[in-house]
Amino acid sequence: MGKSDLPLNGQTALVTGASSGIGRRFAAILAAVGAKVVVAARRTDRLAALVAEIEGEGGMAAAVELDVADPDSIAAAIDAAERAFGRITILINNAGVADVADATDIGLAAIDHMTTVNLRGPFLLAREVARRLIADGAPGRIVNVSSIVAYTYDGHVPVAYYAMTKAAIVRMTEVLAVEWAKYFINVNAIAPGFVVTEMNQEVVEEKGVALASRRARGRLTQPANLDSTLLYLVSPDSGYVTGSCIRLDDGQMPR
Repeated sequence: MGKSDLPLNGQTALVTGASSGIGRRFAAILAAVGAKVVVAARRTDRLAALVAEIEGEGGMAAAVELDVADPDSIAAAIDAAERAFGRITILINNAGVADVADATDIGLAAIDHMTTVNLRGPFLLAREVARRLIADGAPGRIVNVSSIVAYTYDGHVPVAYYAMTKAAIVRMTEVLAVEWAKYFINVNAIAPGFVVTEMNQEVVEEKGVALASRRARGRLTQPANLDSTLLYLVSPDSGYVTGSCIRLDDGQMPR
């Protein structure tokens, strides 16, 4: 296909938590299919390298600093994104944090931080993007990143509060989809299982074979394995899909 024929040609996507892991992959794949991509995170040095990589592949990208825990930073990042590429039509709410601790031990600071980053931040981002789309009478796509632990939890890794925030993201997706349906803003979510990223690379190197052997399909999920679901949810093909959360765990967890 020529560049003008790419599926997301003319769209502007904002990807949060884009400095590493799933967010970095999502930004690259959106740019590869024609979107102008604004990559956002606190670690701007990493964003510069991602922008250079996307541009080297013929895509369009810009970096903005964003701390999703800071409401002023959210507004400033969206303003900067619009100055770079115009109205945001796709939001990928990917930024998040986890704290491993038993529910009886986790500190209040960690609880507040996860609430702020994993729930309040994505809500404020979605709201601000939606406000601007509604004001312009334009449709849009919002994809929130939840987790399989929103649905199933065995307690082997103690992340109860993280699981609670990710379950809240699923409900946020559902209620915002209903409120914004009349504006043709589709709000959906994905719930990945364990995905190999640089954050867990050390664990994978040490225990990857054992981890894979416990999976029904004997394999681990890579960020690229999420590409097709992401692209479906931001494409015209999913026009009638809103308020849904797609589980992407390769059958890792029980139902």
